[in-house]
Amino acid sequence: MTGEGIPEGTIDARMSKLRQEAEAGGYLLNPDQAFVKNLVAGICVNEQRYGYAACPCRLASGKREDDLDIICPCDYRDPDLNEYGACYCALYVSGELASGKTQVSCIPERRPPRKDRAKKPVVHAGLSRALPLPVWRCRVCGYLCAREAPPLVCPVCKATQDRFEQFL
Repeated sequence: MTGEGIPEGTIDARMSKLRQEAEAGGYLLNPDQAFVKNLVAGICVNEQRYGYAACPCRLASGKREDDLDIICPCDYRDPDLNEYGACYCALYVSGELASGKTQVSCIPERRPPRKDRAKKPVVHAGLSRALPLPVWRCRVCGYLCAREAPPLVCPVCKATQDRFEQFL
């Protein structure tokens, strides 16, 4: 048992599923297996503790709606990968980092302070006509769809429905 009583088999199964989903989406996990296993154990602990897979490198509130931005994969993964070659916790890495061509550097926290995280309406200028359906955007991968409600699960990154925001 590791990670506050999480069975080793549970961690290994979660790690395998995470790797499959990452590769299917064009992402790479950190090549350091022991490091990844510790992060996945932390994700499993947070899921057991809070009921959702909060990033183990950030302090979760215990309220899913307040922590939607830090449920793995978090909203900050792609900007961090693009700018630094790894996400904040270094679970996801770029090809250059995975191959050893570059090293992980210090990745600053992108998550705004709690007081600045209030939901702000998304406003898009230039729309001259009303659309027949709302457009929903996955906050994790950017997938867009026009329908009455967001999908239950993002077809691209598998994020749950509550990770969508109305875009238009």
